[in-house]
This record gives sequence, structure tokens and C-alpha cells, in this order.
Amino acid sequence: MKRVLLLLLLTCATSSFAQVRFARLFSDHVVLQRQKPIPVWGWAKPGEKVKVTLAGQSMDTKADASGKWQVSFRPLEAGGPHTLQVTAKSGNATANDVLIGEVWLCSGQSNMEWPVSAAKNYEDERKNAEFPQIRHFRVDHLVTLQPEQDLKTGEWKPANAETVGGFTAVGFFFAREIYQKLNVPIGILHSSWGGSQIEGWISKEAMLGNEELRFYAQNLPKTWEEADMIMDKKLKKQLFKNASYDPGREDERKYLSPDADFTNWQKTADPVGQWDWKGLMGFRGHGYMAKEVNFPSDLVSKPTTLSLAENDGPVEVYINGKLVHEGAVKGPRKIEIPANGWKDGKNVLVVKTGNMVSAPWFGPGMMGSAGDMYITDGNRKVSLAKDWYLMPAFAEKHEYAHLMNNVGTTIYNAMIVPLIPFAIRGTLWYQGESNAGRAYQYRQSFPLMINDWRKRWNDDFSFYWVQLSSFGTDRDSNKGSNWAELREAQNRTLSLPKTGMAVTTDVGNPNDIHPTNKQDVAYRLATNALKHDYGLNIPYASPLYDQMRTEGGKAIISFKNAENGLTVKDRYGYLKGFEIAGEDRVFHYAKAEIQGNKVVVFSPEVSKPVAVRYAWSDAPEDANLYNADGFPASAFRTDTWPGITVDARFE
Repeated sequence: MKRVLLLLLLTCATSSFAQVRFARLFSDHVVLQRQKPIPVWGWAKPGEKVKVTLAGQSMDTKADASGKWQVSFRPLEAGGPHTLQVTAKSGNATANDVLIGEVWLCSGQSNMEWPVSAAKNYEDERKNAEFPQIRHFRVDHLVTLQPEQDLKTGEWKPANAETVGGFTAVGFFFAREIYQKLNVPIGILHSSWGGSQIEGWISKEAMLGNEELRFYAQNLPKTWEEADMIMDKKLKKQLFKNASYDPGREDERKYLSPDADFTNWQKTADPVGQWDWKGLMGFRGHGYMAKEVNFPSDLVSKPTTLSLAENDGPVEVYINGKLVHEGAVKGPRKIEIPANGWKDGKNVLVVKTGNMVSAPWFGPGMMGSAGDMYITDGNRKVSLAKDWYLMPAFAEKHEYAHLMNNVGTTIYNAMIVPLIPFAIRGTLWYQGESNAGRAYQYRQSFPLMINDWRKRWNDDFSFYWVQLSSFGTDRDSNKGSNWAELREAQNRTLSLPKTGMAVTTDVGNPNDIHPTNKQDVAYRLATNALKHDYGLNIPYASPLYDQMRTEGGKAIISFKNAENGLTVKDRYGYLKGFEIAGEDRVFHYAKAEIQGNKVVVFSPEVSKPVAVRYAWSDAPEDANLYNADGFPASAFRTDTWPGITVDARFE
């Protein structure tokens, strides 16, 4: 009897597992692409016949040996709602409220992931969010070493005041602009991950076909244990300039010494937060945080309180090599230091931490704010909020979290493969901040990814991206700029067909890598789509450098996308942001004047111009050249002199 019951349970489990179903994307409220063949797929029992119906069309097929089935419906025009249904002997599945319209894949890093709830004027936007025909599907974060077949989670959500806060802001504002012009359903298929490098979004096969990335792809780890070993070597090379260096426990005890050398440690301006964002991506285990404290002489003889932000695991605290505290504490840690516990002048404070207990995903480091880091005698405070050093404890047991940048291709495997070949009109891309240090290589990796995705989809769909905005310092060209070089790589990628770009240096925030004005960003993306995909005769593009000629001591710059002329957006009415250099390759800030659709650049310091640069800095706050249609000019340089990222490579 028990054996019969067991067989019955196994049969039911197998039947349930093999019951016919759709891929996760084909669920209630889905938007399917109009005017293109509509692939639909799912799983059933191996070899099982299935029937799939949509909007009066019926398709018969059979599941393959793995249980996967797929059909392709003839193109449909915008409309709905429809019902999508699959039936087989093993059961049936239905997706209700199916619309036919325009589908855009939104991908990239944090500025694409940035939600409407954190965008400018959120409360007003919520009031203007009742668009039941705009639907959003968010792909959850996941990395895998092998391609995934299907998504584990996710659902389509119609836009309204309750749901829109979780939508990608760039994607929603883009969709709303398109919807209000076309009045057709819009699907936002959102797959992005903050901080991700482009190499995570590229397939192994594409990397193998690329000279720059082939070696990396040939040595991809097969297991996460192998990946941890690779991460260990990368981190040791980063810190010690030697991937084979293997510090032992005796070596790491020296970190507690008042004479410890922090030369190889990872420096961080803000001690509070995950180590992942301080250059130590994914490390999980014990580690050391150190700071040199310049202590006032008049406080030495007084008892003080040392305040540290929260790490709720076991923590050890050393002042000048002496253990002054150990234990686990919830919340900010307050440590009483007796009189003469500090010495006059330089002191060495070392904190040994481990992974957070209540939030193990956080890893080592501290939660809270920099304001929790200080020393006080009750009247005065000595801030500890800046300039710390970090060092993992390699000699102790440790591992690496499976994050977006641990291994290349792994985001593609988990967050793009399950979407293929879902029919889309095109892709919106906002990424590059994490690749700025390898900007020259981005000239290859970015078009490689675009071509790779189009090949996987077997569709040369439109691909529009956001050029890096303004963040960081505004320095002259002689010092170089990673971000300017990344923008240049994005400009060069416009050579691919069916591509477009939104220039956003004028709506960025030099003090925040996440500018909240996503509305203007989305509008500039939307003009590309409205022009090229939907045939509206509207202005859509920023001025791009075309060519330079010289007349005496002046350089004359001509532009693409300036047919209606150029203008200045400045209350004083004169151009800024230009630099000019002669044969010595030394740049000088220059005067510039608009003449129709050209700009004349000159400087008394340069009698024979050889090169001109515009907005060539991380945060070109002075740049104020626009075309008459209101689009800001893209940063550019006329020279091809080696940049500061030319030798940086992905490892």
C-alpha cells in the first residue's frame, strides 16, 4: 500500500511539474509587439502536442525532448484586450488582458533602474500615472554561470498611482511620451542592475568572437568556487599589485600595530556603507577598517566616547595597537575611552569587523551614516566621517557574493536570455558609469553588445542610449577625463544602424551620480523613437562634431544636426566649454563664437590651432552650446591623441 501511495505521489508530482505552461513573460496584462511576428513559448511534457491561441489565430506544435515548445503568431495591429491560451493533455494555461502595442526593453545600470518614486516631482507624477495601457515588467536581479531558460519571478503591472513608483523612471516617462503621441499600448520590459559593467550583459559567444574579450571568455569559471578563486586573485592584484600574494594570519596581525602600513589598503572617503561600492566587490568575511586620527592635545587627559556606525556582529576595536573593545552590539556602537586612551597628535584606530548578522547580504562594513562616526568628550566632537582604509582578511575563511560584477556574462545568462526572442520594437540603454575607467575599450564592448543582442533576437531592432551625464569634477583637458572618453565611445557607436543617443550633460548633477531629472532624459530618447520608429517629422538629435578647418589662428567647427542653426543657453549670451591646443598639445580655455551652424574657436595663447575640445571633463558645467531645436551639443574632441583609459582592460 505504501509503495502504491509513493508511486501515486511521484506521478502527481511529475504531472504537476510537466503541466503545460507559458514562459513567465506571457502572463496577465502582457503587452505584445504589434506589426511583427509574435513568438510565444513555454513548456509541457516532452513530446506533448499543444495548441496556442491568440486573437483568432490558432497554432499547433509539439514540445521538444526538453519539454519546450514555441510558436509564432502572424503580426497584429494595436488593440486588445485579448486572451492568450495554451492547451494540452497535461492541462491548460491562460494569460488575460493581453494588449498588442509597442514594447521597449529598458536596460543598463542604476540610472535606468532608478524608480519613478525617486525621480523629480514624484508626487505630481503619481497624479499623472493613470495609464492602464502602459504596463511594466521588472526582471529580478540574478546572475548565473549558465544561461537560464525562464524567469523565476515577475509580473506585468499596469501604470497607476499605486504601481508607478516602482517603474523605471526613464522607461515610464519614455512610454508616457510615446503613448500620448500614438495612443497605443506600451510595454516596458525592464531588466537592469545598478553598478553593473557592460561585460556582464554580453554573451560568452560574443566575447569569444572579440579580440579584446576573447581571453576572458576562454577562462570563464565553471563553478562559483572557481569564480571565488578568480575574485580572490583580482582583489589581491588590485591591493597588493600581486595576484599570487597570500597573506597569512601573522601578516594580518600586523594590521593591528600602531606602525601598520596602509599603503596597499583600499582608501574610501566615506567609511559607512557596503564594501561592494568601495572597490571591494562581493567580499564576504572578516576585514579591517583603519583610520589615522589626529587627536587634539587638550582632549588627551579627558575621558571620551568613541562612536561607530552599526555592525551587529562581533567587532574588535584597537587604538594604537591596544584592544579597547570587543563584542556584538545592535545600533551605533558607543565605546568609553578613559583619559589618556588617545595620545596627542597621530593615533591609529583599527576596527576588525565581519559580516552583518541581521543583514548578511550586506557583508562587512558598517550601516548607518557618517554622522555616527566621531569621538566626543561631551562638549566637542572629532569627526571620523572621512578618509578610512579597508583591507579584507584573506587569511581567514571568506567567500564572494554572487553579484553583478563578479563574473562577466552572468547577467546576460540570467536576465537577458530568458527574454529572447520576446518581440520588441527596440532597446533603451542607460549604462557606462561603471565602465568609465575602461572607456577606450567601451568602443568595442558597447557595439559588441548591441550586435550580440540583435543577433540573438534575429532582429535589427532600434537601440537608443543615454550619453553619460555630468558627475564629478570640471577639470581642463590637460588632466584628462574618463567620463569624456566614455561619452566619445558612445558617440562612435552611433555608426551602427538604427541607433540614437540622448545627450544629458545639461540635466545632470555634478554632486550626485543619480540625477533625479529623468523626464528630460526620457523625452530626448522618445524623440529618437518618434522620429525613426514612428515617422513623426520632429527635431530629435543633439549637435555632433562633424569636422574642423583652420583659418589663421582660428579653428572653425561644423556640426551634424545643426541645420537650423546653433544657439547659446546662457544669460550672458556667450559660449563656454571650449578649449584649443597647438602642436604642443597643451590645451587652453578658448573663446568661441557661433556663426550660423558653425562655431569659431580661438585663443591668444594658440597661434596655430591643431585641436579643439568641448565639454571634455567629467562634469562640464560650463558647456552651453545647443542647436536651435533645443538639444545640447555632445562633448567632443577633434584630436586622436591617446587618452587616459587607452590601456585599461576588463579582467
